[in-house]
Amino acid sequence: MEIARAAAGLFVSRGLKATRAEDIAQAAGIAPRTFYRYFATKEEAVAPLYAAGAQRWAEAVREAPAELTVPEALEHAVRHTLVPGRGVSAASWEWVRTLIRLAGTSPALGKVWAEVCHTSEATLMEVLAERTAASSRTPASDVTSAAAPDVTSAAASDNVASPCQRFTAAVAGAAVRVAVESWAVTDSPPAGRQGPAELALRNLRALHGFAWEEGPAEEA
Repeated sequence: MEIARAAAGLFVSRGLKATRAEDIAQAAGIAPRTFYRYFATKEEAVAPLYAAGAQRWAEAVREAPAELTVPEALEHAVRHTLVPGRGVSAASWEWVRTLIRLAGTSPALGKVWAEVCHTSEATLMEVLAERTAASSRTPASDVTSAAAPDVTSAAASDNVASPCQRFTAAVAGAAVRVAVESWAVTDSPPAGRQGPAELALRNLRALHGFAWEEGPAEEA
């Protein structure tokens, strides 16, 4: 993560084009050959920072109270990860803004950002599968009265994401990603009505009526 922070600091202060991999290595206190042992390009060096933010979001969904519905858990996670002071300072959000802006102008950095978003979506998909499995398990008090094993619960216990959960993860991930990207291209502060959290909540609420739990209806 030290290499990632060094890379981000140079990208923010010098710009992407003016920063070489050797500059990042020097700032991180390592040899260039060590840098290339971990990263193939200078753009890849900030992937751990992108990933850390995405991972916080997915973990917040996982840790949301079990009694919350999927949309409630998603909004809970937004409030606990996209608000300055909740794991990321306001100053760090300014770094986030610059790095996302750079991803929009550099194909190489944009590729890194896209790959991290895709990985985050896969993680969120697993989290939704876990939450579904947990909510579908038979309570311990009912085990002795069960006449036959519940095939649906057994399948859910494997935590294998269903097509519904894959689609839900894609929709939820897009709602948050677009909110952060939309905020990043403005000069709005990270807190307030135009901050990433409020934009993400608005995007999620715009999906009112979306079948989060059951998935989209199948065509006849």
